[in-house]
Amino acid sequence: MPSRLRGKWALGITPRHFTWILKDKLAICERPGGVGESHRRVRRQEEIIWLRENGFGCVVSIIQAPHNLHNYDELQLPARHRPFNDDGVDQYLTALYPELRELLNRNVRVVVHGDEVGDRIIGVMGGYIRWSGLVDDPTHAIQVTERIAGRQLDPFARELIMRAHELH
Repeated sequence: MPSRLRGKWALGITPRHFTWILKDKLAICERPGGVGESHRRVRRQEEIIWLRENGFGCVVSIIQAPHNLHNYDELQLPARHRPFNDDGVDQYLTALYPELRELLNRNVRVVVHGDEVGDRIIGVMGGYIRWSGLVDDPTHAIQVTERIAGRQLDPFARELIMRAHELH
Protein backbone atom coordinates (compact mmCIF):
# COMPACT_ATOMS: atom_id res chain seq x y z
CA MET A 1 0.00 0.00 0.00
CA PRO A 2 2.65 2.64 0.84
CA SER A 3 4.50 2.11 -2.46
CA ARG A 4 1.30 2.62 -4.45
CA LEU A 5 0.62 5.83 -2.54
CA ARG A 6 4.17 6.98 -3.19
CA GLY A 7 3.70 6.25 -6.90
CA LYS A 8 0.46 8.22 -7.03
CA TRP A 9 2.08 11.27 -5.44
CA ALA A 10 5.08 10.93 -7.73
CA LEU A 11 2.68 11.83 -10.55
CA GLY A 12 1.64 15.05 -8.80
CA ILE A 13 -1.83 16.58 -8.69
CA THR A 14 -3.81 18.40 -11.37
CA PRO A 15 -3.61 22.20 -11.04
CA ARG A 16 -6.82 23.92 -9.99
CA HIS A 17 -9.15 24.98 -12.79
CA PHE A 18 -7.04 23.15 -15.37
CA THR A 19 -8.80 23.61 -18.72
CA TRP A 20 -7.78 22.63 -22.23
CA ILE A 21 -7.97 25.47 -24.76
CA LEU A 22 -6.64 23.26 -27.58
CA LYS A 23 -6.90 19.59 -26.55
CA ASP A 24 -3.49 18.06 -25.75
CA LYS A 25 -1.69 21.24 -26.91
CA LEU A 26 -2.62 24.39 -24.98
CA ALA A 27 -4.17 24.67 -21.52
CA ILE A 28 -4.77 27.18 -18.74
CA CYS A 29 -4.86 26.83 -14.97
CA GLU A 30 -4.69 28.73 -11.71
CA ARG A 31 -1.22 29.56 -10.44
CA PRO A 32 0.34 26.30 -9.22
CA GLY A 33 0.08 26.20 -5.44
CA GLY A 34 -2.83 28.62 -5.30
CA VAL A 35 -3.15 32.32 -4.70
CA GLY A 36 -2.72 34.50 -1.63
CA GLU A 37 -3.46 32.88 1.71
CA SER A 38 -4.55 29.63 0.06
CA HIS A 39 -1.08 29.22 -1.53
CA ARG A 40 0.69 26.04 -0.40
CA ARG A 41 4.30 25.22 -1.22
CA VAL A 42 3.72 21.45 -1.27
CA ARG A 43 0.69 21.82 -3.52
CA ARG A 44 2.72 24.06 -5.86
CA GLN A 45 5.39 21.38 -6.11
CA GLU A 46 2.84 18.61 -6.71
CA GLU A 47 1.07 20.62 -9.42
CA ILE A 48 4.34 21.43 -11.21
CA ILE A 49 5.24 17.73 -11.07
CA TRP A 50 1.85 16.89 -12.60
CA LEU A 51 2.47 19.35 -15.45
CA ARG A 52 5.91 17.91 -16.10
CA GLU A 53 4.73 14.29 -15.89
CA ASN A 54 1.86 15.03 -18.27
CA GLY A 55 4.15 16.21 -21.02
CA PHE A 56 4.01 19.96 -20.69
CA GLY A 57 7.15 21.45 -22.18
CA CYS A 58 6.59 25.07 -21.20
CA VAL A 59 4.70 27.05 -18.56
CA VAL A 60 3.83 30.64 -19.43
CA SER A 61 3.09 32.72 -16.33
CA ILE A 62 1.06 35.85 -17.00
CA ILE A 63 0.99 37.03 -13.36
CA GLN A 64 2.63 40.36 -12.61
CA ALA A 65 5.14 39.20 -10.01
CA PRO A 66 7.86 36.65 -10.79
CA HIS A 67 6.94 34.66 -7.66
CA ASN A 68 8.05 31.05 -7.60
CA LEU A 69 9.41 30.94 -11.17
CA HIS A 70 12.56 29.32 -9.77
CA ASN A 71 10.43 26.31 -8.76
CA TYR A 72 9.93 25.42 -12.42
CA ASP A 73 13.69 25.35 -12.92
CA GLU A 74 14.18 23.22 -9.81
CA LEU A 75 11.66 20.69 -11.13
CA GLN A 76 13.06 20.79 -14.71
CA LEU A 77 10.04 22.38 -16.35
CA PRO A 78 10.81 25.29 -18.71
CA ALA A 79 8.89 28.46 -17.85
CA ARG A 80 8.51 31.94 -19.28
CA HIS A 81 7.30 35.02 -17.42
CA ARG A 82 5.01 37.16 -19.56
CA PRO A 83 3.22 39.51 -17.11
CA PHE A 84 -0.15 40.68 -18.41
CA ASN A 85 -1.20 44.27 -17.87
CA ASP A 86 -4.39 45.97 -19.02
CA ASP A 87 -2.24 48.83 -20.36
CA GLY A 88 -0.76 48.10 -23.77
CA VAL A 89 -2.86 44.98 -24.36
CA ASP A 90 -2.40 45.04 -28.14
CA GLN A 91 1.38 45.29 -27.88
CA TYR A 92 1.41 42.50 -25.30
CA LEU A 93 -0.71 40.13 -27.40
CA THR A 94 1.23 40.99 -30.58
CA ALA A 95 4.27 39.50 -28.81
CA LEU A 96 2.53 36.67 -26.93
CA TYR A 97 0.48 35.12 -29.74
CA PRO A 98 3.41 34.47 -32.12
CA GLU A 99 5.38 33.05 -29.19
CA LEU A 100 2.57 30.62 -28.38
CA ARG A 101 2.22 29.68 -32.06
CA GLU A 102 5.96 29.03 -32.31
CA LEU A 103 5.90 26.74 -29.25
CA LEU A 104 2.84 24.86 -30.51
CA ASN A 105 4.34 24.51 -34.01
CA ARG A 106 7.33 22.79 -32.37
CA ASN A 107 4.86 20.38 -30.67
CA VAL A 108 5.57 21.81 -27.23
CA ARG A 109 2.61 21.27 -24.89
CA VAL A 110 1.98 24.65 -23.22
CA VAL A 111 0.10 25.69 -20.09
CA VAL A 112 -0.60 29.36 -19.40
CA HIS A 113 -1.43 30.39 -15.86
CA GLY A 114 -2.66 33.50 -14.16
CA ASP A 115 -3.29 33.98 -10.47
CA GLU A 116 -6.76 32.65 -11.19
CA VAL A 117 -8.72 31.41 -14.18
CA GLY A 118 -10.78 34.52 -14.81
CA ASP A 119 -11.96 36.56 -17.76
CA ARG A 120 -8.51 38.03 -18.42
CA ILE A 121 -6.75 34.73 -19.13
CA ILE A 122 -9.82 33.26 -20.83
CA GLY A 123 -10.14 36.35 -23.04
CA VAL A 124 -6.45 36.15 -23.95
CA MET A 125 -6.87 32.49 -24.94
CA GLY A 126 -10.11 33.17 -26.83
CA GLY A 127 -8.24 35.91 -28.65
CA TYR A 128 -5.55 33.39 -29.53
CA ILE A 129 -8.16 31.03 -30.98
CA ARG A 130 -9.37 33.83 -33.25
CA TRP A 131 -5.92 35.29 -33.99
CA SER A 132 -4.54 31.91 -35.03
CA GLY A 133 -7.36 31.45 -37.55
CA LEU A 134 -8.92 28.46 -35.81
CA VAL A 135 -12.24 30.33 -35.68
CA ASP A 136 -12.67 33.29 -38.05
CA ASP A 137 -16.09 34.58 -37.08
CA PRO A 138 -15.83 36.76 -33.94
CA THR A 139 -19.25 35.78 -32.57
CA HIS A 140 -18.47 32.10 -33.03
CA ALA A 141 -15.04 32.60 -31.40
CA ILE A 142 -16.77 34.13 -28.36
CA GLN A 143 -19.25 31.24 -28.23
CA VAL A 144 -16.44 28.67 -28.45
CA THR A 145 -14.49 30.45 -25.72
CA GLU A 146 -17.55 30.67 -23.47
CA ARG A 147 -18.16 26.95 -23.98
CA ILE A 148 -14.56 26.22 -22.96
CA ALA A 149 -14.89 28.52 -19.93
CA GLY A 150 -18.31 27.17 -18.98
CA ARG A 151 -19.70 30.66 -18.51
CA GLN A 152 -20.38 34.01 -20.13
CA LEU A 153 -17.39 36.33 -20.61
CA ASP A 154 -17.12 39.91 -19.41
CA PRO A 155 -16.98 42.84 -21.88
CA PHE A 156 -13.16 43.04 -21.71
CA ALA A 157 -12.72 39.40 -22.79
CA ARG A 158 -15.37 39.69 -25.51
CA GLU A 159 -13.76 42.84 -26.92
CA LEU A 160 -10.36 41.22 -26.94
CA ILE A 161 -11.70 38.27 -28.95
CA MET A 162 -13.60 40.60 -31.32
CA ARG A 163 -10.44 42.43 -32.38
CA ALA A 164 -7.77 39.74 -32.00
CA HIS A 165 -7.52 39.29 -35.79
CA GLU A 166 -6.28 42.90 -36.07
CA LEU A 167 -3.12 42.10 -34.09
CA HIS A 168 -1.12 40.54 -36.94
